[in-house]
Amino acid sequence: MGKQTKKKKSTGAAKEIFAKPPGRLGKWNVIAFVVLVIGELIYYYAATPAINIQSTSFWVWMVISVALVGFCTLDFTVESNDTRSVATKATKPAAWIVVIMIAVGLIMVAASSKLFCASKYASLINIEDGDFQTDIPESRQINDIALMDTSTARIIGERAVGSLSDVVSQYEVSGNYSTIDYNGAPMKVAALNYAGFIKYMNNRKNGIPGYVLVDPVKNEAHYIQTEKPIVYSPSAYFNKNLYRHVQMAYPTYIFEGFYLELSDDGNPYYICPVLESHAGLFGAKDVKGVVICDPCTGDTEYHEVSDVPHWVDRVYDGDLVCQKYDWYGELSGGYWNSVFGNKGCKRTTDDYGYKVMDGDVWVYTGVTSVNGDESNIGFALMNLRTGESKYYKVAGAEEYSAMSSAEGQVQHLGYKASFPSLINISGIPTYIMVLKDNGGLVKMYALVDVEKYNIVATGTTQKDALAAYNKLLAENGLKSTQSMTDDIPNRQITVADIKYINMDETTYVYITDENGNVYKQDFSENEELIFIQSGDKIKVFYQESANGINDIISVER
Repeated sequence: MGKQTKKKKSTGAAKEIFAKPPGRLGKWNVIAFVVLVIGELIYYYAATPAINIQSTSFWVWMVISVALVGFCTLDFTVESNDTRSVATKATKPAAWIVVIMIAVGLIMVAASSKLFCASKYASLINIEDGDFQTDIPESRQINDIALMDTSTARIIGERAVGSLSDVVSQYEVSGNYSTIDYNGAPMKVAALNYAGFIKYMNNRKNGIPGYVLVDPVKNEAHYIQTEKPIVYSPSAYFNKNLYRHVQMAYPTYIFEGFYLELSDDGNPYYICPVLESHAGLFGAKDVKGVVICDPCTGDTEYHEVSDVPHWVDRVYDGDLVCQKYDWYGELSGGYWNSVFGNKGCKRTTDDYGYKVMDGDVWVYTGVTSVNGDESNIGFALMNLRTGESKYYKVAGAEEYSAMSSAEGQVQHLGYKASFPSLINISGIPTYIMVLKDNGGLVKMYALVDVEKYNIVATGTTQKDALAAYNKLLAENGLKSTQSMTDDIPNRQITVADIKYINMDETTYVYITDENGNVYKQDFSENEELIFIQSGDKIKVFYQESANGINDIISVER
């Protein structure tokens, strides 16, 4: 009986606490809803998420918002100086909606994964087999090749505005350089940013006065002042913030990155790629189009990928095209093959470079097996405007191995190699790269045979490096004197004078022809020059030099 009595008391206490029917919404609920609405508006303005079910951030926002709505429907009462909350009729539905949304979201994440959609991930990119000899033009003179990396561009770009006191005191050069084709020449361009919130408030009416244009061939940077000030910028605040401006103009679009480019007449524009999912709700995102924004006026215009103006160079980001190639290389044989069998699986190397060809910017990257050895089985070129992708089956050194090989040639100087570019020297795939000192300045150039990366040539100028490389190719039987005829300057001459001059413990041979042209070569590189005398008729293969003294590559007697 005692137990039964105790049980009744316990039940009675529970009824006293919980049996109270839900109350109606009171003034505190109204206040809570007003605060919630204001908070939602502030969040949307500050974060500006895409209102799109393919955006994971949108789902998180909605789940939290519904949960807060449920919280605002609680009936707050005061009993015996204790604050208690009792659920109203609207609370449980809100809770169930949250649970359902979370469950659906998790199911959609799983349904969008590579496990269930491997073929969709692999089919995002169409790879064609390329022909190296046809697609990569021969580089007969390499002094027109853009070799500058972004870190070097930052250094000389900052110097370009360093002497402009009114600019450098209020603005800073963005670290995000875009590689573009500007009227047929490779260039790097970077915007100026406001140097903090206070500087923005002081200059918001004047805007940003210009941008920095870097010539990666000549290693020069120029500050370009625009006719109209740049008003919309990623570094601006409030309504002038570029991201907020574009996202609010297209609230349902999912944007990924903003890239500054120049039209053919030098006007700046921001290119804003728009993504959509191809696997479930969240997976295999790819570019479906771009929004082009004039940062001076704020005007925007959307273009499908197939309708993008030709002056636009960066519809696809380099990271994205390499990711798409990795999906293709790893998942073409199915998900489980990518995990266990690895049959035919390949992927891009850890980095990539840019190559400007035929008015477009291409990403170059090596392709290696998933086993991660130090060699490439080929390389890929991917067009950042059209998405066109080509694979070249050229086995050889992985880029970082080639960089180490080049650094080994100048290890006594401590120079570091930049990520290489790929060029065609007489049909031979060749890495070309710069060697920099600790301050990031270019000191030398290096050429490395892709297939035989023990063949390395360096020089203080691009011409010197090319001359040394051609000699090494000839010495290793990879390039005959006859094959040099088409791609290296050569001339049939009559020797008018020949001299041997010692400089820096090295003997140089100077040959003067009947027209006064002068050619020189290190005697130790070709001791057969000793047999040449005045009056001899010879054929000389040479590299032109700015000082008029041509560097001899080879001589036929």
